Amino acid sequence: MTSPKILLLRAWNRLVDAFGRGLVVSVGSIVLVGVAVALAAFLFLNTAAPRTLTISSGPAGSSFQRTAERYQKILERDGVTLKILPSDGSTENLRRLADPKQHVDVGFVLGGAAGKQSYEQLQSLGALNYQPLTIFYRGEKRELLSAFKGRRINIGPAGSGTHDLALALLKLNGIAPGDGTVFDTTDFADPAQALAEDRVDVVFLMGDSTDRTVIRKMMRDGGVQLFSFIQSDAYVRRMHTLNKLHLPRGSLDLGNDLPPEDVFLVGPTVQLVARETLHPALSDLLLEAAREVHGRPSLYRKQGEFPAAREGEFRLSADAMRYYATGKTFLYRTFPFWLATLIARVLAFLVPIVLLLLPALKFAPMIYRWRVESRIYRWYQVLLELERDAFKPDVDAARREELLRQLDHIESAVNRIVIPASFGDMFYGLRGHIGFVRRNLLAEKAA
Repeated sequence: MTSPKILLLRAWNRLVDAFGRGLVVSVGSIVLVGVAVALAAFLFLNTAAPRTLTISSGPAGSSFQRTAERYQKILERDGVTLKILPSDGSTENLRRLADPKQHVDVGFVLGGAAGKQSYEQLQSLGALNYQPLTIFYRGEKRELLSAFKGRRINIGPAGSGTHDLALALLKLNGIAPGDGTVFDTTDFADPAQALAEDRVDVVFLMGDSTDRTVIRKMMRDGGVQLFSFIQSDAYVRRMHTLNKLHLPRGSLDLGNDLPPEDVFLVGPTVQLVARETLHPALSDLLLEAAREVHGRPSLYRKQGEFPAAREGEFRLSADAMRYYATGKTFLYRTFPFWLATLIARVLAFLVPIVLLLLPALKFAPMIYRWRVESRIYRWYQVLLELERDAFKPDVDAARREELLRQLDHIESAVNRIVIPASFGDMFYGLRGHIGFVRRNLLAEKAA
């Protein structure tokens, strides 16, 4: 049985016989460099999508937590594990994402949570939902927030989205700590009971405390009213992270006509924020999950309204913009996730080779021809100088003998040149010209 080494040697000899050693070496060198560059690009870029993703959600039992759990089940279909880290809410999620020591890839962040701070290393995958702010109060109807000055106002625990937004809205109305208004930060398990027991006069609610059940329970208490932002357009103009939301008459309970009139609310959107290192394939999977979870209509959103390509405090990622324009990439749209990932890795290895080799191989024959021709043409330069010296008027016999010896040396060096058969005409042409100069020198010597 012939060994692989002998087979390779035979293949090498056949290539050399067919194309010449120089061309084979040149093309082989180009191919090796191309493979090295492709391998380096492959290792550096590491195009394979990770199979594990970590999301910073929200408090246990919150809407953020439940949404993350729904994402988790959807991503499991494609073999991706979503790890869920509970948090205190948007502020902690943002802090984790901004900290490179924290192993977090994405998180839910309310509009306005970033404040005036810039987070260049973070990007948004889009808006997921509205987070309406509802305000309940006891007593006669109020149309302006400024009417709550001097009252006992529950604004939620410090660090929560409700707390920060409530303070901002009250400040716009001239209400701030120290002016006689009591700011309560208790996290009430039952806000309706707190109002009924006269522990507070006003309650700001957002998130899980604003679903249909809670609002209906509040409004069925004859002494509790839902605040309507009749200045909602002005609030949205003053605070760009807010949205105007419309709660139509009877939308909560048609039989009992709740609410008894149209109510206008304001609230930020929830953004899905990611680090800029998030793999494009995982970005697509997350947005697919978001479309499945948030694409259906609800009390405050229309069918297909979310996820949406809305830029707020965070720039919209290029991968998200591409997704909203065309959907998932061709590979991940056509093949299962695991297969698409494998194909992406193979392409990442092959594309640099093709991009490098195609132009390089196109010029390889030209470069090789120039190299072979240069071996021949440089001897023509030597031959021309020798001939000029030989036919000068003052050349004596001894000088001609020296020139003949130089010519013999030139001929000996030329005969050692390895030339492919395809360049034989140039090689034999050079030898003929050497013979021509020798004959002329011998003729001059005889004369």
